[in-house]
Amino acid sequence: MAKSKIEEYAKIIRPQNFDELMLLAEKVRGRRLRMVNATSVGGGVAEILTRVVPLFNELGIKTKWEAIKGSGEFFGVTKAFHNALHGSKTDITEQMLNIYNETNKANLADMSFDDDVVIIHDPQPAGLIAAKENSKAKWVWRCHIDTSHPQPDVWNFLKGFVEKYDASIFSTPWFAKGLPIPQYFIYPAIDPLAEKNRELSAHEINAVLQKYKLDRSRPIITQVSRFDYLKDPLGVIETYKLVKKHIDCQLVLAGGGASDDPEGGQVLKEVQEAAGNDKDIHVLLLPDFADLEINALQRASTVVLQKSLREGFGLTVTEALWKAKPVVASAVGGITLQVIHNFTGLLVHSIEGAAYQIRYLINNPQAAKKLGEYGREHVREKFLITRKLRNYLLLFLALENAGKDIIQL
Repeated sequence: MAKSKIEEYAKIIRPQNFDELMLLAEKVRGRRLRMVNATSVGGGVAEILTRVVPLFNELGIKTKWEAIKGSGEFFGVTKAFHNALHGSKTDITEQMLNIYNETNKANLADMSFDDDVVIIHDPQPAGLIAAKENSKAKWVWRCHIDTSHPQPDVWNFLKGFVEKYDASIFSTPWFAKGLPIPQYFIYPAIDPLAEKNRELSAHEINAVLQKYKLDRSRPIITQVSRFDYLKDPLGVIETYKLVKKHIDCQLVLAGGGASDDPEGGQVLKEVQEAAGNDKDIHVLLLPDFADLEINALQRASTVVLQKSLREGFGLTVTEALWKAKPVVASAVGGITLQVIHNFTGLLVHSIEGAAYQIRYLINNPQAAKKLGEYGREHVREKFLITRKLRNYLLLFLALENAGKDIIQL
């Protein structure tokens, strides 16, 4: 008999955590779950669902995943929502709201919800809640973005949908909002067995470095992220230039796009212009599912940088920590749950601060090694996919026992 995939995680996580996961799965086996988001390819949500959905099915939760359909105009609107919810001043017109509403209505015409639990991810498909009145399911809105300081008019529009759900999920307590429904906190997570996170041989790593003409004899600073203004790739280049004045190093800016992000092409163009003719700046537009390449680039890095201006969580930080790499990251959003300053990494607030800390780590490899070791154990305990599965199973039990102070297992 073939060994089940879920049992492979028993070698990685603590035995008591694995036993707890299996106990909870037994309690909700046979439930029907539907996940809905904006895109099946590109971005952290799609990546999470690609890994989580098969594992739910293996645990006995009958899980389906759908991505809504929309025009470029619709995704332009939802990108504006995304920026506004992160706190950027954005003009939202009545026409944009109409495009949002009409697209959600059109998707409803092609969907049915005969499930026990429906989880809708992020603002794009939030309007699907209109189907709740004809559904017996418990509906949950899962927010992956930083809503700590949203533009009020956009949040109030979205809130009109969210408050109709049975519950909501946020990535951190400080993203939570004033809502009349229960709010739960579930951290995003990575799959340690995925191609992006598995152990690699020296041969595999060197092949990727040769492919992208990187010199492993000199320090490599890497940021992996979508080409998005909120990831501050231009600030990353400025950081590199400050470090370069003192240390002969290389910069890797690696990322791809997402079908629901129409700004990516413009951001990439600006990054390429800022890089200019510097042969030590490697701007890599990676194809979908370039997981081996990302894995190798992170493992070969001397320092991994994540200089986001806003960040819902930052799974690229989690990936780097799992690989025991020293991380320098902005003290924003969910990054601060992962990077405990001077323990699992270093937090910064400016370009100058980022450059200073990168120089410190390059010049102090033993300190960098220790941060990496602590970072890996922090991820093992809190941010692996098995912990995420456990928390979702607990959520299903909570939804079935709404109003109870104690749930007997």
